[in-house]
Amino acid sequence: QVQLVESGGGSVQAGGSLRLSCPASGYTVSTLSMAWFRQAPGKEREGVAVINSAGETSYIDSVKGRFTISRDNAKNTLFLQMFSLKPEDTAMYYCAADKRFWSLSHRADDWTYWGQGTQVTVAS
Repeated sequence: QVQLVESGGGSVQAGGSLRLSCPASGYTVSTLSMAWFRQAPGKEREGVAVINSAGETSYIDSVKGRFTISRDNAKNTLFLQMFSLKPEDTAMYYCAADKRFWSLSHRADDWTYWGQGTQVTVAS
């Protein structure tokens, strides 16, 4: 089993920055595909950024150039650096992982392990 615990969310003004962290236990992050999803009230969960075991990344268009997904293998931790935050980025952010190490899927159904979420609120 893979255990994931997100942290780093909070409330910021538009244009601000946040860095989300997701330390993993039970498995080595470098051998997994990992992702950040978000879900706003009344909306479907969407895959924001994905990184596979080869280090390939994929982002949804709305965050390209503003968000960066990365991992620190020594700390066994996934990160999401978010710059130039907008009110529409407001959501609960979730860390996800899957043992299909090649995956770059943005579909929530394709991911097996989930954290409990961390709230990001961006004020205009």
